[in-house]
Amino acid sequence: MPASTPSQPQTQPLAAAARAVLLTLVAVLTLFATRDVAQLWWIALLGVAGLPAVLAPQHRLLGPLSRFAEVVVLGLAASQVAADTHLTGVTGGLGASAVLPYLAVPVTVTALRRRFTEGAALLAVAAATLLVAAALTEVHGARQVTEPGYLAVCAQWLILAALGLYTARTLQRVMRVRGEGKPQPYAEATRLLTQLRTVARQLPGATLDPGGISEHLLEELRVVAKTDRGAVLSASGGGRLVVLAQVGVDRVDWETTLDADSAIADAWASQQAQTSARSQSRSHRGGEVSALIVPLVAGVRTVGLVVLEADAGHAYPPPVVARVTALTGPAALRLEAALLFDEVRSLATNEERQRLAREIHDGVAQELVMVGYGIDNALATVHDDAEETADSLRTLRQEVTRVITELRLSLFELRSEVDRHGGLAAAIAEYARTVGASGGLRVHLSLDESTARLPAATEAELLRIAQEAVTNARKHAGASNLWVTCEVDPPYAQIEVSDDGHGIGDQRPDGHYGLAIMAERAERIRGRLEIRPRQPSGTTVAVVLGSSPRRDKVRGSTAAEGE
Repeated sequence: MPASTPSQPQTQPLAAAARAVLLTLVAVLTLFATRDVAQLWWIALLGVAGLPAVLAPQHRLLGPLSRFAEVVVLGLAASQVAADTHLTGVTGGLGASAVLPYLAVPVTVTALRRRFTEGAALLAVAAATLLVAAALTEVHGARQVTEPGYLAVCAQWLILAALGLYTARTLQRVMRVRGEGKPQPYAEATRLLTQLRTVARQLPGATLDPGGISEHLLEELRVVAKTDRGAVLSASGGGRLVVLAQVGVDRVDWETTLDADSAIADAWASQQAQTSARSQSRSHRGGEVSALIVPLVAGVRTVGLVVLEADAGHAYPPPVVARVTALTGPAALRLEAALLFDEVRSLATNEERQRLAREIHDGVAQELVMVGYGIDNALATVHDDAEETADSLRTLRQEVTRVITELRLSLFELRSEVDRHGGLAAAIAEYARTVGASGGLRVHLSLDESTARLPAATEAELLRIAQEAVTNARKHAGASNLWVTCEVDPPYAQIEVSDDGHGIGDQRPDGHYGLAIMAERAERIRGRLEIRPRQPSGTTVAVVLGSSPRRDKVRGSTAAEGE
C-alpha cells in the first residue's frame, strides 16, 4: 500500500466509520419504508461495493472503482426501494430518500482527498443511474421516471451532495490562498528588512537616526515660525517622554509626563495642535510666552511631539500653525520609521548578547570549571617530592581562575541593560562597582541624572561605551583608582571614566581595539569620543552627546565612593 502524503492524508478510520454509520441508518430507513426484510440485500450490496475503498483507499484503481460501484448500486437501490414503497402507502417516490443519504459517503471521501473532479464525476454517474433505473422501472402502469415526486427527491439529494463538494473545494482554495499569503515569520522578516535596507539607502543622508531627523525638523520649523526654544519629544517606557533634540540658547527642562495638566499632554491625547500662553518648561523664569505643541501623527499613532516657544505674546496665529503642521506631517512618518528601526536594532542587539552569554556560560565557562577541578585533584594527589610539578599546577590553577573571572565579567557585561525605571546612571554605577571590586580598584562615582530620559537605543550605546572604558582600565591600565562620572540632561549626556594607571600609550593592542569599538558606538549616536591623559598619571575616556548645558537651577545629585 503506498505511503500517505500531506496532500492525501490517511482517512481509513473516518471512511470506515462513516460507511458503517450510514449503512446502518439506510438499513433502518429502508426497513421502515418498505417493511420488507428482503430489501436489505441492497444495503449488503452497498457494503460489498465499498469494501475495496476501505481496504485500499490509496490504490490508484481500486479506490475510485469502488466508489463508482457504490454510486451505481446506490442509484439502482434508490429506484427499487422507491418503487416498493408504494406497496406500503408511501407515494410520490419519497421512498428513495431512505437510501440516498448514503450518497454523502463517496462524495465526502473524494472531498477529503481533494479529488474534486472525481467527486463531480461520481455525482454525474449517480444522476445517470437514477434516471436510467427509473426509466426501466414501472409503477402502476407508468414509468417511474415520469413521477415528479421521485425526480424531486433525487434532485434534492444530488444538489445537497454537489453543494457539499463545492463548499469543500472553496474552503480548500481559501486555506491555500491564506497559506500562500502568510509567509513564515523569518521569511517575512527577511523580506521586510531587505526592503528597509533598500529604502534607507535612498533616504536624504542615508540616515534613520531619530536625533538627526528631529534636529533637521527643528531647523525647518525655525524658518517658518518664531522659535526662542524648541524640542522634539518621543514616547518612552513608563508613560514619559524623552527629548530627541532641542534648539535654543538655554537648555530647557521640558515637561515629559503625559499625565500632567499641560498642553503637551492635551496634544498627545487629542492628536491636535495646541497653543498656550504658558511655557511647557519646568524651569521657565516667567514673563510673556507663547507655546505651540504639534503632535507627530503617523497613521493613527502619535509618535512624538514638536514643542515651539517664543518669548512674545500671540506668536503662533492660525496661519503660522498651518505652516508648521504642513512640515510636521511628512516628518512624522520619517520619525516613526527611524524609531522603529532603532527598536528593531535594539532587539537584535539584545538577542545577540543573550545568545553569546548562553554560549559562553554553557560552553567555555563550564569546561574551564571542570579543568579547575581536575587541577585540584592533581594537587591533592601529587607526591611531596614533586615540588616543581606542584608549582606548575598551582600556576595553571591561578590562570584558570583568572580566565573564569574574565568570563564571568563578560557574562555580566553582556547581560547588563539599562532598566526602564532605574536609568542610565544606575546601570553604569552597578557595573563599575562590580568590575572594580573584582579588579581591586577603588571606585569613585559621581552621578547627576535628570528625571528626563534619553532614547532607549542611545542609553544602551552609552552603557556599552562606559563598560568598555571601565574594562580597559581594569585589564590594561594597571590602575588603583577609577573615577566614573555620569551626567545626563537630555538630549545632553556626558560619561567620563578616568584611571590613575600608566596611560594609554603602554596599553596592549586589544585595548586599542576596544577604543575603536567605543568610537564606532559614539558615532552611531551622533556623539564624540574624547581620549586624553590624566594628570599626574592615567587616562580619561569621555563620550559627550550634545552641547554642554547651561543650567537654570541646581539639580539633585548623588555621589558615592566605594571599593
